[in-house]
Amino acid sequence: MNRRHGMESKLGVGGGTVSIESQNNLDRAEDLCRRRKPEKALPFLLKAMEDGNNLDAFVQAAFLFPLPEALKALENAEAKGREGLKQRLGATCFDDGSKEVGKFYSILETRPYMRVLQAQVRLYFEAGQFSKSSDTMIEMLRLCPGDNMAQRTWLGSMLLSAGRTSDALSFVKQWLAHNRRQTPPRGGTIFQTPSSDCLSSEHEQALLKRADGSMLHTAALACFRLWGDCPVARQYLRIAARANPVILTKILAKIAKPRSLNNNPRGFNSPEEAQDYLWLTQNLWMDPVVWEWANNDVDAKKELLRSCSNVNCNVVEQNVTQFKRCAACKEAVYCTQECQKSHWKAHKPTCKQQKQLKDMARAYQKGKPIPGGAHMASADFANGMSFINWA
Repeated sequence: MNRRHGMESKLGVGGGTVSIESQNNLDRAEDLCRRRKPEKALPFLLKAMEDGNNLDAFVQAAFLFPLPEALKALENAEAKGREGLKQRLGATCFDDGSKEVGKFYSILETRPYMRVLQAQVRLYFEAGQFSKSSDTMIEMLRLCPGDNMAQRTWLGSMLLSAGRTSDALSFVKQWLAHNRRQTPPRGGTIFQTPSSDCLSSEHEQALLKRADGSMLHTAALACFRLWGDCPVARQYLRIAARANPVILTKILAKIAKPRSLNNNPRGFNSPEEAQDYLWLTQNLWMDPVVWEWANNDVDAKKELLRSCSNVNCNVVEQNVTQFKRCAACKEAVYCTQECQKSHWKAHKPTCKQQKQLKDMARAYQKGKPIPGGAHMASADFANGMSFINWA
């Protein structure tokens, strides 16, 4: 959650551990960076960093530095944050069995430290230090198994990049377990040797109803790496293609890897989530052996073929990405311009609504007025309190 939408917007960064002056300088710097004016943001960041507790200022500054200096800045911030938490929460707050471990992030004072770790995850990845990125996420999930920072959709990919294929499969299988009633121990990072058995029909149906497409693609790739073209690898690939078809569609179409993460609001198994997964993992899928395997899976490819959105047309794609998408909503597809034009009157209300919802979410994310006089809300929970933010 954006700290400006949560409890920290009222109680201050880290629950008030940062001075008001430092926080105001940080806010001004972040706004300037969002407007792509980093040179104007730097003086405000330097002022904000005069308060050593303002770890978020160090995070923001790190993204303005060259990579080696950025990593060094974050490592210094991590050490500073760890020492600060030990002073505020107690010397044992990082130890297994303490009252804090397992509850990081829900303790407001720990949030700036967790954001430092999250920034390290990304920059270690960009530096090609996949093992360090993986280890940092494993530590985050030890501290906060419920994964309030949404690292579980990244860790499987990072473990694959680090060559820890068995651990990657073990991790995603724990989160994809159909009979799971609670968070996996240590956020799924107690790794076990995975089985090559196929999923039961009950498990497959549960995954088809609601499962994370990024994790399913990671499971398919990990199975193929471990056991080759086996039934369970094909099973996961078919389910993954159904869950988020954008991922495999772009892989098979050999569309260039995204140049950056997608910072827009997103829905579950959305194109935005697909872009983030491909930014992390597409290079692994473009290995010629992996790509040929996926491209030759007839059942998985059938899941990607779209029917023309014109209800009066029954044409189905013969090849992946054959039809053109509606440029506005990115949801509807048409076999010809004639079909799109004839269907526009029926499609227009839905298309307009989709665009309005995305515009509303973007405005809320950026702290701008919600278009059309609508309202949005978010909830936050920490330190035994709840907070609702209306906009």
